[in-house]
Amino acid sequence: MSDGDVRTASSDDPAGSDLGIAAAWRDRGSIRTLLGQRIFTVDVPARGPETEPPLLVLHGFPTCSFDFHLVVDELASSRRVVLFDMLGYGLSAKPDIAYRLEMQADLAVALTAELGIERLSLLTHDMGDTVGGELLARQLEGSLDLEIVDRILTNGSIYIELAHLSAGQQMLLSLPDRAFEAGTGPDRAGVAAALAATFSPESQVDPDELDAHAALVVYEGGNRLLPRTIRYIEQRRRNQDRYTGAIERHPSPLTVVWGRDDPIAVVDMVDKLRLACPDATFRILDGVGHYPMVEAPARFVEAAGSATRA
Repeated sequence: MSDGDVRTASSDDPAGSDLGIAAAWRDRGSIRTLLGQRIFTVDVPARGPETEPPLLVLHGFPTCSFDFHLVVDELASSRRVVLFDMLGYGLSAKPDIAYRLEMQADLAVALTAELGIERLSLLTHDMGDTVGGELLARQLEGSLDLEIVDRILTNGSIYIELAHLSAGQQMLLSLPDRAFEAGTGPDRAGVAAALAATFSPESQVDPDELDAHAALVVYEGGNRLLPRTIRYIEQRRRNQDRYTGAIERHPSPLTVVWGRDDPIAVVDMVDKLRLACPDATFRILDGVGHYPMVEAPARFVEAAGSATRA
């Protein structure tokens, strides 16, 4: 494939890997070659009159765009919604390389350019908050050929000094920046358990849903790359003034939708952001943890949707 080529995602997976209910998400998307890499993308047209700018969705670590499969159609009620799996995640290519946030931002720029999008809204989660921060920083310094007109930010460690990193995250960060040996690394059940530990105790997520998220993490050896992909946390630490500074300073309207029971990106981060951005809109979801779009999809859509209409 060369840059600009597009094919169905299922054609790149002729063996029909056991993705569980995520297979339907795979079938909604396409594989594009962006910056020489195989990237899974989903482009959802507006269900009604397109009255709002396209929405670009940036997912977090260690999951992928499937995080939003329960909410994407509602988010697309009056706008086009574009999602992609970042390099090293989900159904995108998983090369054994050093992973950098700037590279993921470059892919977002390449995708929007290929789709002819020049003006958009951002919806970001977890690591995606930081990739979004890089895009905002580029716009503020005049090096981004995109206009970001409004933003929805959800649970992520935007103030890394406040983050309560899990034992698993700390273990991965303690390892060298290289992949696990073949046949090693967290298995599908272990990944599912780690994801479940980030949910609120009040959340009741279908086991098949959780398994599908884990299947996409381990797909094509993604579990072996976890010591590499998690290095975004080290980049956050080094460059927080750039990423979070841009989140705080960017002039576009900001809405924050946050699960109160997040054990990692704790709600104290919202309190700090509120001081920096007093004009932002804050919607705190009780009884919800790190993945509000998975744990409480209807409430997430209500909070995010009302934000875009405000």
